[in-house]
Order: sequence, then C-alpha cells, then structure tokens
Amino acid sequence: MKTAIIIDDEPKARLLLKNMIASITDKIEIVADCDDLPSGVKAIKKFHPDFVFLDIEMPGRSGLEILDYFEEAEIDFQLIFATGYSEYAIQAFKLSAIDYLLKPINPEILQTTITKLLKSEAGEKVIHYKALQQNLQPNSDYNEKCIIVNLSSSTRFIKLKNIMMLKAEGSYCEIYLESGEKLLASKNLKYFEDKLDDVSHLFRCHKSYVINLKVVNEFNKSSGVVSLINGITASISMEKTDLFFEKMEMLF
Repeated sequence: MKTAIIIDDEPKARLLLKNMIASITDKIEIVADCDDLPSGVKAIKKFHPDFVFLDIEMPGRSGLEILDYFEEAEIDFQLIFATGYSEYAIQAFKLSAIDYLLKPINPEILQTTITKLLKSEAGEKVIHYKALQQNLQPNSDYNEKCIIVNLSSSTRFIKLKNIMMLKAEGSYCEIYLESGEKLLASKNLKYFEDKLDDVSHLFRCHKSYVINLKVVNEFNKSSGVVSLINGITASISMEKTDLFFEKMEMLF
C-alpha cells in the first residue's frame, strides 16, 4: 500500500481529490490532508508518504516553497502539482519533466497519473523540482529556462539558450551545446520536440534535426544544408524550407 498527502487550501478541492483517488485505486491511502504548506510539511515529516499532491497557488505561500523545508536527502517522496496556471506555466512543467494536474482535475488524466505513479520507482527528483522553480520564475524569458536531460550515467540541467542543435540517433538524441560539448540523451528527438514545442527559436527543420535559429550563419540553397556556429551543420527538408525562412524573419 502506497501512502499520500494532499495539501490544498480549499476544503472542497481536498475532499474531491481524495474521493477521486479512492474511486480509481485502493492501493493509495490518504494519510493526511492539509490546508496550508506548514501543516503539510509537518505531515510529510510525520508520515513519510510516497506521494504528495500539492496545490501551487495557496494564500501566503507558493507550493513550490516546499523545497525550502527539506534537505535534498529528505525528498524521497514524489510531488504531483495541482495548478490552474496558464499554458505559459504548463510549458515549465513539461520542460522540467514534472507530473502535474491541471485544475479542474480531469478524472481520466488523474487515472493516467496514478497508474504511472504506482508503476514508477522512487527516484531522484530534486533536480527536476529545482528546474521547475527556475522555469516558473516570473518575467524570465526562454533563454533562462532549463530542460532536464537524462544521460546514461547522470542527469543534466541545461539552459535552452545553450542548445545549438538536437540530432536524432535512433532511440537516442545527440544534443550540441554552445560550449562545443555533445551529449547523448536517453530520449529520442520526438520527446524533445514535444517538450520544446513552444520555444520559438528551436525549429524542427528535418526528421533528424532541431536547430536553434538564433545561431544560424548560412543556408546553402543547392544542398539544403544550414550552417550554425561552432561549425555545426544540419539538413533542412524541402517542405520545411519556406517555414524556415518565415521563422528566421520573425526573429529579426
């Protein structure tokens, strides 16, 4: 049996979520429901739950401040954020690879989330939560936002402005950075395309490439090859050529 805590300042929201979880599975026991962050922190330290369903927008304190109450080694529970945020903020969750529920909570999405939680192993999530804090900073542009990249033996926290190109390598993806470093990520190119679909300067120009339009130096019309800084090159498919020029014009 897994255990969970619900933290939300709205009593009806806590009761609704508790009942929805009970209707979906009998493998999760709600051991506490709390109306603010301090009481939620006390409950976490008392019950040591597997999951914490946490409302981000609460009076006085943001749910994200929960990280300030724990040492990294203490965060052995999985956070599932509930939010009424706009699409702008949803992109921050996608970039940070964090589970979230959009209010009002859709029962089917909750069921999918719970199924995923019950199958998942407790893993290191601190870096993902820190990425979310960065990506939800008010008034920050995409240059300051980050994406989580899983490598074979580590997890990297990469700013979008440092990504020059992503290249498909079968079920993996090569990531070329401004520093000249090249990383082999354990996810495929489609995974990153979905994560980055709202980042206007990153463009899927070919089935095998996503490029940073801000670092384009030259396009060779005869070969269909674009040159980026650091000597990086990529192909642009014929059907994407017109869109490539449209997007380049929009940058300047």
